[in-house]
Amino acid sequence: MLIPHDTRFALDMVVDLVNTAPQDGQDQGDGLPDVAALDTFVGAHSISDVGELGVRDLEAVRQVRERFAEIFAASDRRRAAELVNELVAAAGTTPQLTDHDGYDWHVHYFAPGASVGDHLAADGGMALAFIVVAGEQERLRRCEAPDCGRAFVDLSRNRSRRYCDSRTCGNRLHVAAYRARRKEAAS
Repeated sequence: MLIPHDTRFALDMVVDLVNTAPQDGQDQGDGLPDVAALDTFVGAHSISDVGELGVRDLEAVRQVRERFAEIFAASDRRRAAELVNELVAAAGTTPQLTDHDGYDWHVHYFAPGASVGDHLAADGGMALAFIVVAGEQERLRRCEAPDCGRAFVDLSRNRSRRYCDSRTCGNRLHVAAYRARRKEAAS
C-alpha cells in the first residue's frame, strides 16, 4: 500500500493520539493530562500553525481522540466512513497545497488559523478516509497482547501484524508461549 509522507505522518499522529487515552484495565493514566502534555504532543509531531494552546484546546483534542478511537473500533467500512465524514465536516476542512519544512508539495486539510483540535481532526480524519476508501479499514487495529490494546496501523504487505510492537508485546507473548511448550514437553 503506497502512502504519501503527509498521510503517513497524519496516521502516525492519529495512532499516537489514540494511544494517549487511558486503556481499560491498565494502570496507564491519560497521556494528555494537561495543556503542557498537549504542547509536548504538538511539538513531537511537528504540528504547525496552532498558536498558543489552552484548556479549551485540550478538551477539543481529547474529543477528537475519542472520535479516532471510534473509527478504529468501527464494525464495518460504512460505519467507519460515517464517523470520518462527521469528523472532517465538523473540522471545516479547507484543502490547501503547501510545501514547508523541507517537504515537497502535499495537502493540508485544515483552514489557516484552525484550532489544534480542528487541525488534528481534518488531517487525521482525511488520512483515515484514505485508508477506508482504499478498502483497507482492517489495517486499523488494536494490539492483540492481552495486557496492551494499543492502536496501530498495520502497513505490512500481507496485513499480518498482530502487535503494536513486535519487540515488546509480540516478543513477550512468543517467549511465554515457548516457555509453556517447553514446560509441557518436560512433563
